[in-house]
Amino acid sequence: MDFTLDETQHAVADLAAAVLRGDPDDGRTKAALGGESGYDEAAWKGMAQAGLLALALPVSLGGDGMTALETGLVLTEVGRQTLPLPALATLALGVLPVVAFGSVEQQRGLLPEVADGRVLTAALRDAPAAPVSWTDGGISGARVGVPYAAQAHRVLVPTAQGVSVLDPHGAGVTLTRTPSSTGAPEYTLALAGARPETVIDATPADLDRFAVAGAAAVADGVLAAALQLTADHLRTRHQFGRPLATFQAVAQQVADVYVVARTVHLAAVSCAWRLATGRDADEDLAVAAYWLAAEVPKALQVCHHLHGGLGVDITYPLHRYYAHGKDLARLVGGAAARLDLLGDRCSSN
Repeated sequence: MDFTLDETQHAVADLAAAVLRGDPDDGRTKAALGGESGYDEAAWKGMAQAGLLALALPVSLGGDGMTALETGLVLTEVGRQTLPLPALATLALGVLPVVAFGSVEQQRGLLPEVADGRVLTAALRDAPAAPVSWTDGGISGARVGVPYAAQAHRVLVPTAQGVSVLDPHGAGVTLTRTPSSTGAPEYTLALAGARPETVIDATPADLDRFAVAGAAAVADGVLAAALQLTADHLRTRHQFGRPLATFQAVAQQVADVYVVARTVHLAAVSCAWRLATGRDADEDLAVAAYWLAAEVPKALQVCHHLHGGLGVDITYPLHRYYAHGKDLARLVGGAAARLDLLGDRCSSN
């Protein structure tokens, strides 16, 4: 396998970096903590105008017909800039599953306006006390940690009977805002006899694959940026007349973060490449999800430690990387759950 990017993929990554790069203190943190939309509308509009939201849309719907790999490159740049954007929710939880499993009619109904900034999302995690079930009376139960549900045009709800497409403001649907580490909007989605507009022929595992691949791509950018910030700090901060980077204990700790960052990068690219080429990606996804949930938060804690008190200053960008890392780990289900799934896969082989 060769993960070397081709000319088009390099162009996608460079374009995403150029569109998303900006002053980290230009008000984007405020947008994350409570803007009306809950996200950076200017950056989201910029992504739409640059064509980044249409990359994976079918050519017949005005898109570029690209794959999970190119989408992952965009999401990595979103993670590198840690902007409050519904990119992971819309592209990985919404667009990629609909393109992969939706009928032509379902794609036409859900996807065209994504190119102009329409938000999609998915409700992946059951509330433990109220798992989602589907009866003749409709869909009932609850899903937790649904990103950008109130801002979304439609939300995908995977069930044993298929992936239901619901209007988040429709009958039988109640949204309750819940906290997140970044301040980005998340909701508990309570369903009481909700009727889907359509049902996509896909399983919960199908949606989970794209969600994990997307989260790993974002985590790749988050950790790479945090590592670069930490390395720059250690080169320029002096103690006892020497740069901090020259102390052996410091060098060992930052080297450990580098190992985690490179592993997450490899896992993210491998998952996206396998999904893009139609290969079995389940083993790579299981490893990526575990490393994201277990190792990324710990690596970001080391970055905090190496910064000292500066790392927790809200005017310094490191706190944004740490908050994003925690939310991503929670999105994929947490370290314990992912270790159990990885163990089950190892024991069954």
